[in-house]
Amino acid sequence: MEILIITGPPYSGKGTQCEIIHEELDFEHISTGDRCRFEKENQTEIGKIMAEYEEKGDLVPDSLMKDLFSQILDENSSNKGIILDGYPRTSPQVDDLLELVMQKDMEIGKVLNIEVPKPELLIRAKKRTETSNRKDDKDPQIHIKRIDVFEASTRPAIEYMKSKLAVKTFDRLGSIEEITERISASL
Repeated sequence: MEILIITGPPYSGKGTQCEIIHEELDFEHISTGDRCRFEKENQTEIGKIMAEYEEKGDLVPDSLMKDLFSQILDENSSNKGIILDGYPRTSPQVDDLLELVMQKDMEIGKVLNIEVPKPELLIRAKKRTETSNRKDDKDPQIHIKRIDVFEASTRPAIEYMKSKLAVKTFDRLGSIEEITERISASL
């Protein structure tokens, strides 16, 4: 099974591009946020532990995310491929994923990084507020915090990933179709 990683800041259009790639390649789209919400809502063992950390305002530990992604890789092992959207988010998670992939005899085919300037991200966040029913999209302060957390934790992870894997960066300015065309050409 091939693994495709899509990374970039919140509101960069990762989810939209993942859905398009899912249709084009018939790879399963694994949204970290959606999966974590599913685990918590269904009160799975992992979901209950995640909820405990989040209720205290703490980040879910990398070790717990590794356990979740080990499970996700096992569940999808018979698929043609998967698209990881939102994982890895920290440098230790990069190492965890590489370890899991090696253990499970899988491969990471490509890493696509979507770059969008912060002012544009905030405009997109506001637009998403108008169309989304997600609770975390309603508060503008959360928009800023999510972008700041990305810059503090995930941006260094992307740089670290570049030392381990080939990372292709795309400027996400332009229409959805233009971005899709650029990404498709690299696949």
